[in-house]
Amino acid sequence: MAVQNTISKAELPNVRRLEAVGFRAWPAASVQYDGSWLIRLTAGHDSKRLNSVNPLDPSDSRDIEVRLQKAAKRFSDYGRPLTVRQTPLTPPPLIAYMDDQQWPAFSESIVMMADIPPNDTTESIEHLPLRDVGRFVDARLQICGESSLEKAGLAEIINAIKPECGLFLFEAQDEGPIAVSLAVHDNDLAGILQVAVAESVRRQGVGSAIVNASLRWARLRGARTAWLSVEADNEGAIQLYRKFGFKDVYRYAYRRQGV
Repeated sequence: MAVQNTISKAELPNVRRLEAVGFRAWPAASVQYDGSWLIRLTAGHDSKRLNSVNPLDPSDSRDIEVRLQKAAKRFSDYGRPLTVRQTPLTPPPLIAYMDDQQWPAFSESIVMMADIPPNDTTESIEHLPLRDVGRFVDARLQICGESSLEKAGLAEIINAIKPECGLFLFEAQDEGPIAVSLAVHDNDLAGILQVAVAESVRRQGVGSAIVNASLRWARLRGARTAWLSVEADNEGAIQLYRKFGFKDVYRYAYRRQGV
């Protein structure tokens, strides 16, 4: 799978800014730099985004093989396979090296942005965010059908987020949790993360409602623009986000030897 990116040099500062707010919105437990390569590792959660090499300067391509070997040792210490996250900031020689070594690309995602419309001052905020991280994590794991063993790691990540967060949970009387989302307010930006809707209520407006609640809260806190990341093959979610005016900014994927 080839990563589809047509980014001009003029657009790179916006990519850098979105990468930075993305790292703050979903913080890794260990962060180390090798030149401009950001190495993120997290023992408590196996998320690729939290366990990857993230090059941040397209011109930083010195000693590629040696640096990858050093990174592989760090990943091995965490019991993780060496994974490179390829974005428009990845140096072309590094991409060429991974191509030559036949490191396949997988899990392609799209980063999108949208202006947040002003809140209607005649309407109250109907859905207020939770303060109970444990309850939010339990709900998300239940909706996604994931193991309760993931709770500690996911709760640790959310508790480590430094910008202001809004945890949103929708529940139905007979079903319990039916939708969750996490809004992270960072200056004039707001990230919309961890959106999940129970399969039993999909295509009934629940996803739109919880995204709308997240955006309204973010606007109230001072955010003017929202961003999010969505897997490129999640057509239903992409259609939902486009209804809110989200547009593609760039794509990224992961590269790993022998996948």
